[in-house]
Amino acid sequence: MELSEIAKVIEGVLFVAGEGVDIDEFKTKYEMNDREFNKCLDILKQKYNENSGINIIQYKNKIQFCSNPQIVESISEILNPIREKSLTKAALETVAIIAYKQPITRLEIENIRGVNCDYAIQLLQSNNLIEVVGRKDTIGKPVLFGTTDNFLKRFELASIEALPNYDELLDRIRVIHSEGDSLYREFTIPEEEPESEQPAENKENKE
Repeated sequence: MELSEIAKVIEGVLFVAGEGVDIDEFKTKYEMNDREFNKCLDILKQKYNENSGINIIQYKNKIQFCSNPQIVESISEILNPIREKSLTKAALETVAIIAYKQPITRLEIENIRGVNCDYAIQLLQSNNLIEVVGRKDTIGKPVLFGTTDNFLKRFELASIEALPNYDELLDRIRVIHSEGDSLYREFTIPEEEPESEQPAENKENKE
């Protein structure tokens, strides 16, 4: 296979992987030496140069796509508000409960909120705001949820002990922004509940 064709494969793999890929994987697959691999890499670097929104970085014998450092701020201004808006009213209430009651099970959260929390918990996990921290020593061993380091970073808390009172935390969660911060902008919490946010059933040990 021509080196230009191998370069296309490498490009596709990096795009799909979304993380660093070991260089030896390519060299072994196509029986390339260092010189041949570097030629493939040069082809891609010419395409993804400083004039492109995407660059290629190389570290610890791995290569990976990354955004052009010159446009990081612009990317943040667009992406972060989108991510913030994805947090529904239900999710915001749920993360506040977890923050104060952790470690806490899904059933305990639902008993407090009075509605099913499947969607809210899934959303919080996908935003890396909560994580599974263990299992409760009861029948069924339901999983326990707690907040992540990202939760502290997002809501500007030095530690979980620095949590403000409940109402103040809700206010902080509702509007995460500052005049000089390009990462966060004010957003409106949707009032609608997702269809899955139905009254919680009296279920036991769903986890």
